[in-house]
Amino acid sequence: MPTTNRYAREVAVVAFAQSDHRRRTDELSEVEMVMPVLHQVLARTGLKTGEIGFTCSGSSDYLAGRAFSFTMTLDGVGAWPPISESHVEMDGAWALYEAWVKIQTGEADTALVYAYGKSSPGSVRDVLTRQLDPYYLAPLWPDSVALAALQAQALIDAGETDEPALAAIGARSRASAAVGNPHAQLTGAVPQGDYQVRPLRTGDCPPIGDGAAAVILAAGDTARRLCERPAWITGIDHRIEAHGLGLRDLTDSPSTRIAAGHAGLFDAPVDTAELHAPFSSQEVVLRKALGLDEGVNVNPSGGPLAANPIMAAGLIRIGEAAARIHRGASDRAVAHATSGPCLQQNLVAVLEGDRA
Repeated sequence: MPTTNRYAREVAVVAFAQSDHRRRTDELSEVEMVMPVLHQVLARTGLKTGEIGFTCSGSSDYLAGRAFSFTMTLDGVGAWPPISESHVEMDGAWALYEAWVKIQTGEADTALVYAYGKSSPGSVRDVLTRQLDPYYLAPLWPDSVALAALQAQALIDAGETDEPALAAIGARSRASAAVGNPHAQLTGAVPQGDYQVRPLRTGDCPPIGDGAAAVILAAGDTARRLCERPAWITGIDHRIEAHGLGLRDLTDSPSTRIAAGHAGLFDAPVDTAELHAPFSSQEVVLRKALGLDEGVNVNPSGGPLAANPIMAAGLIRIGEAAARIHRGASDRAVAHATSGPCLQQNLVAVLEGDRA
């Protein structure tokens, strides 16, 4: 058993699958991109669609450019016989949270969670401005890279990092992806490139691409039957900070720290951290908020600097952490997901494998 369980029911990630992340998938619809991933994750448990108690997805209509676009991907799930289904206009990590709550209530014993994003058809930097305050900030159209650059410069001014250190984070992430992530979009030696918005260069920013991911959750003995070594979710919580960027200290992330505390992260050491840090400077903030020392293996998958399918990258962090527990490469891991500009909203999950 894991060291702790603070909830009514034990819930674990029992399977994870993801697509190959690519710069463009013009030849594929969202349904065609998602279906193989759904088939893979179900095959890893032996479950049929009709045996899933609850299905929840995460995506964004803004990326698709049409309302209720997520209903199309239900063709990939199979909506007959009728299923219990929900959707969040968020990263799939928050869909996982909803599914986890559903299992906690006893209304389901298993759940399928999937997320996807096709960023290639439009301008992501423009689309993400729609997350901002609609009265004062969004009309100025400050894009996601410019806002991240403000955060990076604040960290440099505070003496917490510098440009060479940021470059090293990107290099380490993509080197890790080259070794252990066949699905990554960018791997190996990637030139740091020109400034996108000073002090962030191309190598400090996430690649734009398309991709999908899925996980299966199960409770108690069902999880033990479906997976040889389940990744038990021993803690999960999410918090949000002020919408106005001027009201926040961009060099810190109190919401991440609070969520981590409620998830029990600080109760015992972790050996792995999968951080949803789309920009190299954000890893600096998250390491501090989560209290991670140099002994923790951070983003062994390469993280979002190697592949960043919007609306799926956070779910992938949970899936990657769980997969390491499944294969015995980790015993206690933390997974993090974020949404909004400059780490505005943050979810933290602690996952543990059964002790020998």
